[in-house]
Amino acid sequence: METGKGTVKAVALIVGDNNVKGSIHFLHQSNGTTHVSGRITGLSPGLHGFHIHALGDTTNGCNSTGPHFNPLNKHHGAPADHHRHAGDLGNILAGPDGVAEISITDSQIPLSGVHSILGRAVVVHADPDDLGRGGHELSKTTGNAGARVGCGIIGLQSSV
Repeated sequence: METGKGTVKAVALIVGDNNVKGSIHFLHQSNGTTHVSGRITGLSPGLHGFHIHALGDTTNGCNSTGPHFNPLNKHHGAPADHHRHAGDLGNILAGPDGVAEISITDSQIPLSGVHSILGRAVVVHADPDDLGRGGHELSKTTGNAGARVGCGIIGLQSSV
């Protein structure tokens, strides 16, 4: 892990339905990418859509976090796709114990600048994200990932 002056770190505490909880850490790296790591418990086993949503508003639970973060107005896609929402981080996998260990590096979710994700929300969905390829009417907007089962607001983290 990178430490020192100028390093930007953030954290989101995940809270949700049916005892879904966890923490997600964001570390802006010197090469311009952001590393996302963390652990979420209380999930059903299998794949779950994992996205950055536009709003850091949880006044109505995860439903008030708005759509996927999409500053360039693109269609939904997979993390490696050129044309995708900035907030499209694909899927996380919960094991038989309902625990998902997360380690993702992405170039479209900076912690500073005009497209910063600070103050936005990270959301875990009930179902797998079809990565825009499912043919469902929601594939190109949400990946047809289903209900929002957990979320947290992304905030600056102390360097100490």
